[in-house]
Amino acid sequence: MGSIGSSQQEYHDLLRTLSEASVEHHFDAFTDVAWDDPENAIDPQDPRWILPSVDALGRTEWYRSLPRERQIEVGFYRQTNVVKVGLQFEQVLIAGLMMYCLDLPNGRPEFRYSTHEATEECHHTQMFQEFVNRTGLDVAGSHTLFRALGPFVPLAAKHLPFIFFIGVLGGEEPIDYVQKVMLRSGEEMHPLLRRISQIHVAEEARHIGFAHQYLEHRAPRLGRFHRLFASVLTPVLMRVLCDAIVVPGRKAVKDMGIPPEVVREVWWESPESREFLRDMFGDVRMLADELGLMNPVSRRVWRALGIAGRSNRFRSEPARAA
Repeated sequence: MGSIGSSQQEYHDLLRTLSEASVEHHFDAFTDVAWDDPENAIDPQDPRWILPSVDALGRTEWYRSLPRERQIEVGFYRQTNVVKVGLQFEQVLIAGLMMYCLDLPNGRPEFRYSTHEATEECHHTQMFQEFVNRTGLDVAGSHTLFRALGPFVPLAAKHLPFIFFIGVLGGEEPIDYVQKVMLRSGEEMHPLLRRISQIHVAEEARHIGFAHQYLEHRAPRLGRFHRLFASVLTPVLMRVLCDAIVVPGRKAVKDMGIPPEVVREVWWESPESREFLRDMFGDVRMLADELGLMNPVSRRVWRALGIAGRSNRFRSEPARAA
């Protein structure tokens, strides 16, 4: 959608296109999900909660060896907790978008699209929380540290917007990647969870697109020091936010009864899990290449954090491992 160094008018036109798409194609948390359809009823004993083989935990020998009832119980809890984590990240994102808009000059097209995105994210949080409420599970969601530091993250949107939107991708890309892998797999999912994932993926495409466009437009204006700083911080944010979102917290691990050695295998010691981790960031590596944020120093950081690899050729390119 655009190119590095595109003109101001081209950039404004792209944001107007995204804004118009949000007006013409958007979802409501309570009218576009058939919450009370009997087919969508949430039954804790429903075998459709069993984790599919594309799920990192679901493909472990430990999980596959559990009795069927325990597979359902663990799968039910895990999928509910993942939804709660997505909700918490989007709460922080909404706050950051509002902080970013606080001092924007009149007439800036970023204001309109940012508020469209915040509106859609509010519907996502309502949709996610409604799902969690209907499960009846008392899941905590993300790690305690993420919840403690979350209120401070939006400050970066006001003072370091370029870094903030890199962080946006650090949270949105893993969630989006995992949901796409699940949907593309064709494996059985609970229909309510499938519908929620479809809505989320559809609207996140615009949100991720906006972050890409913003970074592409602003990158040429970075000074040498700020470019080096952003190049090194990009992989750090990707890995830190990925772990905060994808790796379950202590309460979730305890509630699901996952042995410590299985936790280490899944996040991220086994060859399959390390490949999955790398594949999550193919789009971001492609963007970093385009923005000039790949250099000898930053490449070492990408490798040290276990997330280096081939850049995608185009946005949302399916990974071989998926």
